[in-house]
Amino acid sequence: MGHPSGPANSSNSLKILVALSGGVDSSMAAALLKVAGHRVHGLHFVLPSPADISQKRIAKAKEIAEYLQVPLTITDLRPIFETELIAPFVDAYLEGLTPNPCVRCNPLIKFEQMYRHLKTLQFDFMATGHYVRIRRKGRNSPVTLWRGKDRQKDQSYFLHRLSQQQLAKTIFPLGHMTKAQIRSQARKMGIPSSEDPESQEICFIPNMDYRHFIESRKKNASFQKGPIINLKGETVGEHSGIHRFTVGQRHGLGIASSRPYYVKALKPEGNCVIVGRREDLFSSGVAATDFHWITPFDPDGLDSLSGQVRYRHKPAGGRLAIDASRRVRFIFHQPQTAITPGQALVCYDGDRVLGGGWIVADI
Repeated sequence: MGHPSGPANSSNSLKILVALSGGVDSSMAAALLKVAGHRVHGLHFVLPSPADISQKRIAKAKEIAEYLQVPLTITDLRPIFETELIAPFVDAYLEGLTPNPCVRCNPLIKFEQMYRHLKTLQFDFMATGHYVRIRRKGRNSPVTLWRGKDRQKDQSYFLHRLSQQQLAKTIFPLGHMTKAQIRSQARKMGIPSSEDPESQEICFIPNMDYRHFIESRKKNASFQKGPIINLKGETVGEHSGIHRFTVGQRHGLGIASSRPYYVKALKPEGNCVIVGRREDLFSSGVAATDFHWITPFDPDGLDSLSGQVRYRHKPAGGRLAIDASRRVRFIFHQPQTAITPGQALVCYDGDRVLGGGWIVADI
């Protein structure tokens, strides 16, 4: 198909800022908008990665921008990543939590920085390659967020904390498509990233070895050994730092037992790891705080929703109980396993995202 192009003087042409990582999804978001006749401008964020990886990403983004014949702005986000994301990430692990940095990054850093560029350079909209959908009823009506058509690639879990200000100015060109369709179309259009593999890593942690990353960041910290205790209060082992464990973990406990133990909870105040059997991991509900509502919530209809407690967790039906404007409990119809403090609870009404909060405990 060659270089994507569109009608140069379309009456509906918009000026759109597109986050261009260099991967196939962001590349296709830019390509589809250009084919539709919009004036596209790429924005590449330099993230905290090893120098060789950062240079490869920059080179790929430049290659894509040149192929699509769109201008490209490169912005270094490493300083703000350090203060807003990496330092809190490390501290959370030392406090016995299992944080989700991508959920935190999108509203605080990536979409916020895009929005600032949009306002400064007077773009009409901004766009990314996320697999989500949004709906607008009218100019003054709140924007609603929905799961992407491709349920295997749906990324609404990561975007549930976006503000109305951010959502109202965002377009998600891939939300109504599947990954297979995107790959196929990218090949037909000759997009240079069409065969690139999926990125599964947290951008600032090479090889996903978060334990080594935390220890390298806190070289002067004393990672104290402590007891591993079962639900009877018996000491069954010893750990070398609670940051090395997460709820639901089975391997690496070093406990000799006829049946496997799993991490049930982390207690930083006593520097201990609590373990139980697999059946002990199930909980009837979850408590979450700092709940962010996509739109003003309706107190009716909260008895037949679904809750998702991890990105790869299959959404489970249940009832949402509102304790305060920002604190909720989600009671599952069927008990769920490995509720993990620090992760996000995201609530859905069908495919519509209601909002989400940070998990503080199972109930």
